[in-house]
Amino acid sequence: MLSDTLRHLEALVSFDTRNPPRVIGTGGMFDYLRTHLPGFHLEVTDHGDGAVSMLAVRGAPRRVFNVHLDTVPDSPAWTASPHRLRVTDDRAIGLGACDIKGAAAGLLAAAAETTGDAAFLFSTDEEANDARCIAAFLAGDHGFHEAIVAEPTRCEAVLAHRGISSVQVDFRGAAGHASGANAMQASALHHAMRWGSRALDLVEAESHQRFGGLTGLRFNIGKVEGGIKANMIAPSAQVRFGFRPLPSMSIDGLHERLGTLVQAGAVERYQETFRGPPLPSGDIATAEDRRLEARDLAEALDLPIGNAVDFWTEASLFSAAGLTALVYGPGDIAQAPTADEWVALEQLERYAHSFRRILAT
Repeated sequence: MLSDTLRHLEALVSFDTRNPPRVIGTGGMFDYLRTHLPGFHLEVTDHGDGAVSMLAVRGAPRRVFNVHLDTVPDSPAWTASPHRLRVTDDRAIGLGACDIKGAAAGLLAAAAETTGDAAFLFSTDEEANDARCIAAFLAGDHGFHEAIVAEPTRCEAVLAHRGISSVQVDFRGAAGHASGANAMQASALHHAMRWGSRALDLVEAESHQRFGGLTGLRFNIGKVEGGIKANMIAPSAQVRFGFRPLPSMSIDGLHERLGTLVQAGAVERYQETFRGPPLPSGDIATAEDRRLEARDLAEALDLPIGNAVDFWTEASLFSAAGLTALVYGPGDIAQAPTADEWVALEQLERYAHSFRRILAT
């Protein structure tokens, strides 16, 4: 099946689905998918801003396989065209080959060799932090009970991962000369720095928390801007930060705790810009029950079970909607965002064979 998978992957890589700039349409790549999914009922939906989804259904399946076909942008560090697949003795190199067009190619190859019930949901907005495709699918009357989401997991079933929340905080101060007696308390940058120190202490205090092989709360202050010059009190400052909670941690509860660390009157706006729930969703008891359900699904499909991971996937959206969800795909996440992105041929072949087996039963 490797030759068929590589043929499909060569075609899929050739389509420019970089996100941004979010200019993906309903033709091109989706015309290719239409051609190579005979016998499937196909429904293509344009959700706007480059978010396009295709639901392909054959028979009456209870399980849906999801693959996103958008990619990160390329960089000048690529040594050849990112949209031309290069195949060596052990790897396939191209933008999206690892994350995660290789999985889509494997699904197409497996579908061609089977006739059993199957449902594929292809989406193009995963890299945009704007999950319109999955949200629209889950809001409808889809009728599915299980979801297998493709991301690079080295062909191991991942049952748990962290959630994610990204935040922008705008601090306010009072402009003035730095020689003023009020400089220590009036500076928006001083407010931001005090908050940051307290936030780091809060995160350190959560280092003992555990779930499914994951430990502690991940946190990062990614960007701080503000002020005018060294001898002027900063009238405003902006902090962008993010945290990645364990399953069973309340994202709302963490926002409440982080918000109380701010000096009264020092914040003009505290705004969450993106949220993705953990996998599995729920409180600590519910999350563990759902993890065990996902383990049972992986064992029933004879998929090797891997460790929980720190990166976020859209599998958590399916879990939050009540489906039993796990993550399973070819490749290693370490190769996904790099120049000359690649996926091992052995991984592609193993993935395609596993799905041919699953779809044939």
